[in-house]
Amino acid sequence: MQEKYSPADVEQAAQAHWKAIDAYKAVENDPRFPKGKYYACSMLPYPSGKLHMGHVRNYTINDVMYRYLRMSGYNVLMPMGWDAFGMPAENAAMQNNVPPAQWTYSNIAHMREQMESMGLAIDWSREMTACKPEYYKWNQWMFLKMLEKGIIYKKTGTVNWDPVDQTVLANEQVVDGRGWRSGALIEKREIPMYYARITDYADELLDYVDNKLPGWPERVRVMQANWIGKSVGVRFAFPHTIADAKGEPINDGKLFVFTTRADTIMGVTFCAVAPEHALAAHAAQTNPALAAFIAECKLGSVIEADMATMEKKGMPTGLFVTHPVSGAQVEVWIGNYVLITYGDGAVMGVPAHDERDFAFAKKYNLPIRQVVAVEGKEFSTAAWQEWYGDKERGVCVNSDKYDGLDHIAAVNAIAGDLAAQNLGDKKVTFRLRDWGISRQRYWGTPIPMIHCADCGVVPVPEKDLPVVLPEDCVPDGSGNPLNKHEAFLKCDCPVCGKPARRETDTMDTFVDSSWYYMRYTSPGAGESMVDARNDYWMPMDQYIGGIEHAVMHLLYARFWTKIMRDFGLVKFDEPFVNLLTQGMVLNETYYREDAAGKKTWFNPADVDLTLDDKGRPQGAVAKSDQAPVHIGGTEKMSKSKNNGIDPAAQIGQYGADTARLFTMFASPPEQTLEWSDTGVEGASRFLRRVWAFAYAQSPSVAAALARPSADAGSEAHKTLRRELHKILQQADYDLKRIQYNTVVSACMKMLNMMESAKLGDGAATDALMAEGLSIFLRVLNPVAPHITHVLWEELGFAGAHGDLLNAPWPQVDPAALEQAEIEMMIQVNGKLRGSIKVAKDADKASIEAQALACEAVQKYLETPPKKVIVVPGKLISIVV
Repeated sequence: MQEKYSPADVEQAAQAHWKAIDAYKAVENDPRFPKGKYYACSMLPYPSGKLHMGHVRNYTINDVMYRYLRMSGYNVLMPMGWDAFGMPAENAAMQNNVPPAQWTYSNIAHMREQMESMGLAIDWSREMTACKPEYYKWNQWMFLKMLEKGIIYKKTGTVNWDPVDQTVLANEQVVDGRGWRSGALIEKREIPMYYARITDYADELLDYVDNKLPGWPERVRVMQANWIGKSVGVRFAFPHTIADAKGEPINDGKLFVFTTRADTIMGVTFCAVAPEHALAAHAAQTNPALAAFIAECKLGSVIEADMATMEKKGMPTGLFVTHPVSGAQVEVWIGNYVLITYGDGAVMGVPAHDERDFAFAKKYNLPIRQVVAVEGKEFSTAAWQEWYGDKERGVCVNSDKYDGLDHIAAVNAIAGDLAAQNLGDKKVTFRLRDWGISRQRYWGTPIPMIHCADCGVVPVPEKDLPVVLPEDCVPDGSGNPLNKHEAFLKCDCPVCGKPARRETDTMDTFVDSSWYYMRYTSPGAGESMVDARNDYWMPMDQYIGGIEHAVMHLLYARFWTKIMRDFGLVKFDEPFVNLLTQGMVLNETYYREDAAGKKTWFNPADVDLTLDDKGRPQGAVAKSDQAPVHIGGTEKMSKSKNNGIDPAAQIGQYGADTARLFTMFASPPEQTLEWSDTGVEGASRFLRRVWAFAYAQSPSVAAALARPSADAGSEAHKTLRRELHKILQQADYDLKRIQYNTVVSACMKMLNMMESAKLGDGAATDALMAEGLSIFLRVLNPVAPHITHVLWEELGFAGAHGDLLNAPWPQVDPAALEQAEIEMMIQVNGKLRGSIKVAKDADKASIEAQALACEAVQKYLETPPKKVIVVPGKLISIVV
């Protein structure tokens, strides 16, 4: 073997070997793996063009798991694919004047090369790409089946409309209320859209969070439960006589609201409706100021987070509804914070016991009426206090016959009274809303519907799937280019045969990612979404991805799985048995700020630091001009902060094994990882030490493999072998619990011990070094597969044990852990005073005698001890 470690040569040789034998192709029911299947999958990436360090960390975690489990006897599957549809491709296409397809396929090819350079154990025969017709055909097929079952339906929905570009914008394309390209003020518009009835599964989705996801992190389960948001309350109506132009009562003369605080009903001092509500429209017909306010509201964001933080504005309509219990007249206001898509588009205002209503009432000088009291607390309208909303300790006051009732009793009594009037009753609601899957964008799965002047909107026949998306369009920002693509638009109605046009909306890309992991199990399936192979691999044993996907993607994947179950396509309820959410990769940030407050960010590689005598940063300058830059602190690697590290550059400089080793060693998988150039250097030095030690020991290994020795050697040999097996035992435990940073630590300890061992020459030393290196290379292999593969071959282990990829995981030898002597601590009156070494089979009497004779504790034994307690193998406690 060559003397010096060359990462490029080593990694090229290893990868060529794996490719030649098609090492990672997974086959169902493979007899080589007695423990059965294990499906470990990372969330598929968006093909942006380059891998980032977050990708490297995610896929390395998966790869370590794959290699460990394969050596342990499992048939492991690690697939990969591309979340290839979506808005970023359209944005890039506009910037570069190329079709999104061209940009996407080019990026996929480049990113696949980068993944291959990492030595990942990916079965590329199962690769899927969301923008290919053979994949999205099944999105369309499922859409039609769900439409047929009533799970998909059409209704109007609120969107962000750019009046200049004449297009719908995604939430992230709205910046400070304006279109990202045009700068025009965004309008809220109601347009027809397709929805999936995820709310029909809300109870099951919530129930399974608690009962069928024990392998998920607690915080993710909480996030899922909160997003579903089950609430038990009362839906009731405020009657009214407000009539439309035809004299008909609007909404049948009832303004419905939902509340979880029916106990505060006597504190209602106003009602607020959404700007799109029928009562708002009616009032605006004769009130120009109100009409102008409604128009202003329609310029607001439809993003829920923005709605929560924006200034709450309102305007009275001049309309009144009747309080259903007291009979009082209650004024109706329009509130910019009320969403027409939530509930009935109206809320009751109880300023005394709701913080938002309190602020609204103070702003517009509306009455604030206390109707709940907490003993020992004094109510004041001067400022909001947290106890005003306390339903646990509060009792009704100023509420007529409900006075003195606690929350539960009051809700029950009020719900009963409202039901008796046919004005309301108890109801369960969910924060979760049906999934709007229509997108007014080009680069996505075409929705398989046809618009006919005579027949209306009709589905594409199943035999005509897929509806193929043309790949030659170049978006220009002026709406969906499919509306100008005659070859796509023109078709015949499948019902009457007359000329018709295709639907130009495409599907939300969450549809693509809701089931892709099942398509991996059934590559090439032409007659169905999945086939019998899916029954072998699914449900997935381990899913790996970022916490940012903890709600939407995972919720939609769970929902989609339940639909597939109900359609008889799968036999399980939940797709992912275990979930690991890896931490983010962080790096330092540096910037300059101009007079207008605009920041220019500098990559850490382009900055020189000034350090104090303890190595702490004291200042920074840009390498380009040596002018100062601000130190911005440690943040997630991102393009916006220009603090990313190029994995390809790292691999080119140090090799893939170094990048893998550093990302696994620097932090436990679930925690954030701070990038460190010195840490990368340290990982590289360690691998050079590994190579140098293996090179130095190659004669010993060769000798041992040629003539295995039965000689156990000296006590030093036994001690080293015991320590190696103890470390192996801990590493095996840590691999099972996915604590890969301590696995790397274990490898470092093994190498340190073998390097520093003073064993002398001879057959016993040769045998022990061969055994030690055999264990060491297998434990290090999941993290650094290239160097360990080549060393395994060069040292001759492949001849004895086969390819390292398929070598059996090393087993702890119980005999190696046996010790002739053990150390026991001695306490006197509960305080540690010394220790002794005793024979492992020493009896209680001899241990007591040896402990009492110990010089270190003699001075504490002025009188004979009252009691001596021996805890076998651990402790002697002396009481005086």
